[in-house]
Amino acid sequence: MLMKCIGFHCKLGRPRHHSTTDYVVSGVHKGFSGLMNLVANSGEQQSNLLFVNFNQDCTSLAVGSRSGYRLFSLGSVEKLDHVFEIEGEDVCIVERLYSSSLVAIVSLQHPRKLKVCHFKKGTEICNYSYSNSILAVKLNRQRLVVCLEESLYIHNIRDMKILHTIRETPANPNGLCALSVTNESSYLAYPGSNTRGEVQIFDTVNLRAVTMIQAHTGTLAALAFNVQGNKLATASDKGTVIRVFSIPDGHRIFEFRRGMKRCVTIYSLSFSSDGMYLCASSNTETVHVFKLELPKEKPPDEANTWMDMMGNVFKSSASYLPAQVSEMLSQGRSFAIARLPMAGLKNVCAIATIQKLPRLLVASQDGYLYIYNLDPNEGKECGLVKQHRLDGVSSETSAGDQQPHDRPLTHPTSGGATATGASPPASYAATARRTDLPAVSQPVGTTESQPYQDLEQGHLGGEGGDARDLAALRLDDDNEFPPMSHKND
Repeated sequence: MLMKCIGFHCKLGRPRHHSTTDYVVSGVHKGFSGLMNLVANSGEQQSNLLFVNFNQDCTSLAVGSRSGYRLFSLGSVEKLDHVFEIEGEDVCIVERLYSSSLVAIVSLQHPRKLKVCHFKKGTEICNYSYSNSILAVKLNRQRLVVCLEESLYIHNIRDMKILHTIRETPANPNGLCALSVTNESSYLAYPGSNTRGEVQIFDTVNLRAVTMIQAHTGTLAALAFNVQGNKLATASDKGTVIRVFSIPDGHRIFEFRRGMKRCVTIYSLSFSSDGMYLCASSNTETVHVFKLELPKEKPPDEANTWMDMMGNVFKSSASYLPAQVSEMLSQGRSFAIARLPMAGLKNVCAIATIQKLPRLLVASQDGYLYIYNLDPNEGKECGLVKQHRLDGVSSETSAGDQQPHDRPLTHPTSGGATATGASPPASYAATARRTDLPAVSQPVGTTESQPYQDLEQGHLGGEGGDARDLAALRLDDDNEFPPMSHKND
């Protein structure tokens, strides 16, 4: 039952670290069988990406694939620097903590197990097993949060002990959640309903619920905190309206209309580091950037254009119009847009400062990272300046080069068409469902949110590992963490 970090040690040629400890959350340890493979068996020239995500400050990119995982540094437009690469099992989740050597990994072979590793030392710090498939992992300097379909586990990242578990959450098959990254607060946002767009805000430091935000009428599709942790962006399954709320009070402060003609699937939301810009990617070919500023009112004598006059007419008549119409007129529009080579592929977007200039980054399931210039003053259309391959194939092209784009390898699902007419690919979360798993019984009297308590069968121990072994492993490469330690109760 001991989970071994084989890939790390084979790559680095070091003996296996014997302090690895295997934990079973909720006192259940079961093998997982019948997990659908994310990868289709058709086609040859295709990307093998299973996961891609930016780190907390958008200085690094983590890529999981069928052959292992890669970490890239985002310090240059022209070159994508390899930080680390390991070959081995298929990695469907890999999250890096800032620029440290701490990574959290989940594989398709063991979707219920979380491995926490120190990639520079080639050692596995610990691993935990959960009662169901892990759908998402979020990290900041204080907490590590593991999201299952109907529960969330909050770990203290300094020693990986479970501090709190939130049970019986509304069904969250996509593992949708967000964790703020500021040191001043550590808020967790997750769906409060599976039929309406309610967002539950939870304080992971004081371990208490803060507020419930009525964000949308439809179910939630995307969530994102700004770097400061005082704003939360949300989108619903319709994808036409994006809202921004102040945290922790939950007041709506901005509302943007992404489009009017069609409903779309929002894949990701991301703020710029200064909190002034918000980007949104979807299953369409456009990525939208919104500017978070209140419109400046012009003096009456400056309203001399036809559009200015019409705007004043709409403002003055807003009180006489139906609520839905007046709300639509007050919604902001996108400040800038970027165009992707094709629609219908899973992607994740971010706004980062690279070489002292703001850039819009989009990592797509076709195996490319697209880098666009973002004009912070004029906005308008962002120009593509570089694209880099992420799937291990050596092919870097500039905006003028014509390169064939890979088709997705994942199984298609209903809703939305790609440029070739195929359905968009299924995500890992859509395949790692609990429908084919045996039911896991919960203790009698379990509340929706309660402190985690060790069960008698919860700790299986390690192969000769104890607290002294784990204490000897330090995460001090960036002077961010004290020694790791476990108490084997």
